[in-house]
Amino acid sequence: MASSELACTYACLILHDDGIAITADKIATLVKAANVTVESYWPSLFAKLLEKRSVEDLITNVGSGGGGAVTVSASAAPAAGGAAVAEVKEEKKEPKEESDDDMGFSLFD
Repeated sequence: MASSELACTYACLILHDDGIAITADKIATLVKAANVTVESYWPSLFAKLLEKRSVEDLITNVGSGGGGAVTVSASAAPAAGGAAVAEVKEEKKEPKEESDDDMGFSLFD
């Protein structure tokens, strides 16, 4: 992550922690106070993102990008029928390993 993105991220977290509305002007002010130079479009991008999504939502869902699809498909499987669930369970069974006794010799004979 570039320093511009990181500075805007920290500014958004600071504003959220203080309970202040997150706007592009306030992000730019915090970044400027920290003596970090950012391109002018970064604060507005972060502000537009946080208009649609809450900071708490983003924090709690960090790193769970792949987990959402698995949960959705697992909940959709029972609606499609029990046969699909049974097939998934059968695939997880490990094959039984053959022992040396079955071959007629052992290591110490």
